[in-house]
Amino acid sequence: MGAGSSKNADGDGGSHGGEEREDQQLYVSLKMERYKLKGGELIPHVYGSVPLVGSWDSSKALSMERESTSTWELSFVVPPNHETLDFKFLLKPKYSSAPAIVEEGPNRLLTRGHLQGDTRLAIFRISADEVLEYPVFIKADRVSPFDLAASWRAYQENLQPSTVRGIPDVSINSVPETGIENGSSVSLELDLEHYVVPAPSTSTNSGLVYAANMTETPRSLTRSGVFSNSDGSVIPSHSFKDSGVSVDRPAPIKEMEIVVPDPAKAYSGSGMVESKSVGTFSPLQKQDSHRGLFVDRGVGSPRLVKSASSTTFSFDLKLNTETKNPMPAAAGAVAAAAVADQMLGPKEDRHLAIVLVGLPARGKTFTAAKLTRYLRWLGHDTKHFNVGKYRRLKHGSNQSADFFRGDNEEGVEARNEVAALAMEDMISWMQEGGQVGIFDATNSTRRRRNMLMKMAEGKCKIIFLETICNDESIIERNIRLKIQQSPDYAEEPDYEAGLRDFKIRLANYEKVYEPVEEGSYIKMIDMVSGHGGIIQVNNISGYLPGRIVFFLVNTHLTPRPILLTRHGESMDNVRGRIGGDTVISDTGELYAKKLSNFVEKRLKSERAASIWTSTLQRSILTASPIVGFPKIQWRALDEINAGVCDGMTYEEIKKNMPEEYEARKKDKLRYRYPRGESYLDVIQRLEPVIIELERQRGPVVVISHQAVLRALYAYFADRPLKEIPHIEVPLHTIIEIQMGVSGVQEKRYKLMD
Repeated sequence: MGAGSSKNADGDGGSHGGEEREDQQLYVSLKMERYKLKGGELIPHVYGSVPLVGSWDSSKALSMERESTSTWELSFVVPPNHETLDFKFLLKPKYSSAPAIVEEGPNRLLTRGHLQGDTRLAIFRISADEVLEYPVFIKADRVSPFDLAASWRAYQENLQPSTVRGIPDVSINSVPETGIENGSSVSLELDLEHYVVPAPSTSTNSGLVYAANMTETPRSLTRSGVFSNSDGSVIPSHSFKDSGVSVDRPAPIKEMEIVVPDPAKAYSGSGMVESKSVGTFSPLQKQDSHRGLFVDRGVGSPRLVKSASSTTFSFDLKLNTETKNPMPAAAGAVAAAAVADQMLGPKEDRHLAIVLVGLPARGKTFTAAKLTRYLRWLGHDTKHFNVGKYRRLKHGSNQSADFFRGDNEEGVEARNEVAALAMEDMISWMQEGGQVGIFDATNSTRRRRNMLMKMAEGKCKIIFLETICNDESIIERNIRLKIQQSPDYAEEPDYEAGLRDFKIRLANYEKVYEPVEEGSYIKMIDMVSGHGGIIQVNNISGYLPGRIVFFLVNTHLTPRPILLTRHGESMDNVRGRIGGDTVISDTGELYAKKLSNFVEKRLKSERAASIWTSTLQRSILTASPIVGFPKIQWRALDEINAGVCDGMTYEEIKKNMPEEYEARKKDKLRYRYPRGESYLDVIQRLEPVIIELERQRGPVVVISHQAVLRALYAYFADRPLKEIPHIEVPLHTIIEIQMGVSGVQEKRYKLMD
């Protein structure tokens, strides 16, 4: 405001009809600008009546604080029942007990937010011949108690310098710090298993379950071998035999008639022309059809290959009124991209089908499960449809390798039949509002893929995701895992017999395998090891397909642990206040030392481990005793921003902001603190963290905060978004996520009560 003026809370301040709100208080700010200390000796002060000082004794005057190089400031609160405040400025010597110099003129009067008079200068008579004049600014605002409390607490805390201000964003302690205790209260048992506690019943242990069994339950099959209509009636089936295998097949259904185009002809859908793609996969390939972009991401990293494409799309700007709008439960970039696609993209692009292609034991189901988890976490309604699960429900799980021969026409027809049923289920689900379907099968022939594209025409956009692996050791490992985990061999007591049968099945697929050269596709070539590889991209456009490619470029199957833990108990934890940037308590310091001991024991054989923290004091201080590993500060790992509620207790919010308290209680996922964040906002800023965690090949220790760790844990555990705000992440507990080829497993260690 202008010099010597004040804000009229009865006017523009928000009150109506000249009435004041009883719950508001007067927040007064006094400033003196362009002030230069005379010889560094005189400091501006303020004194006056109650409630400012309560005494006109200059020895009790309040010192003004330097706000900038040219401005001094003092703020205080006047109770709502105080009618008049009178005060004056004075200058007091900094280094001597010489008398203070009081400003000339009458007392300044502030009545009900109004400054009496128009005094814009503070005049000080230093001597008979010397007079100093300094501009002063006086501002008064009426504020609510919760706004005042939050801003005042933040102001007071900021007066204390951060204890971690001098620590760089990336640091490493090679030698243990002095003063770190190693007594009985800090040291841990030699066997870390002593600290293991049961994980929640909803925890992630997908590595213990065959991934295909966790996919979408077929809605077209009511029980093994029996099909049902949408009204629940059973469709009659008949049988045919092939090589001694009985196969039940439903009677023809007109609504589900499948047209299989001539495999010699490439599929050409509406608005799409034949793709000019490469058919060989040499790592150094650079043919004319790959005139596009080669991006070398460095040693050990895959190269992104984007081929030239003449594919075009026809645009339909009309929103689909026959189906639900498939909008993600998301904020930020994901929401913006979804809205743009809804308005501007072709109708079929609003639903995306990722169709897996590849020989058995190439990691298709694992890749599909991982991609499903990522897209769900971003807020996209995604489901994983595994054709093998349909096949087992329809034809049983004890099919021999002969069932998968390419020259077994009845077997091929039976497998195409269950693939069509899975595709119909996926499209039906999309028409009900689903966004992304992951279609998991070998889809190893052009004939099968043409069938799927024909079924999807005008309903969803298909992107083929082909996984190719040339590493025999990885293939052999995957085959053995398949024999151990797949229901196809659950009833085979002889492991070696199952292994021989599966290798015959694999040889049957290899005889008829046709690499993808049609439509939009992503080829992952030797990517699973995490030690390089190639990704080829053809006819890929749009935000979501781009995110999928970026995710796949950074994912691999290298086993490594990820340790998640909250910071040690902070002073705000003790006081029950949210947010803030306080230091850790004595209990928190004890946990920091125990955590250091734990990390040393758990990761003693790891050379590539790193420690990630937020930029807040309590997280950095918790990591400070850990030595020997790089420490990286991430702003993205900071606690959820509580906005104006920062520093308050939930009881204070309930009392002073009842509407906000109830809104948060009703929907904690989407609730955004005033001037702060929601859980959906946190998820958006954590996406780079997830991508980097997927890319890392060594262990990572993440020391962060409750809301952030809830979101990170939900990604690994594949928990629904609505559950994220309620996930239990207790203090002084370590959640170990073990990532590897068999999935994700969890173990929890509780170091302190």
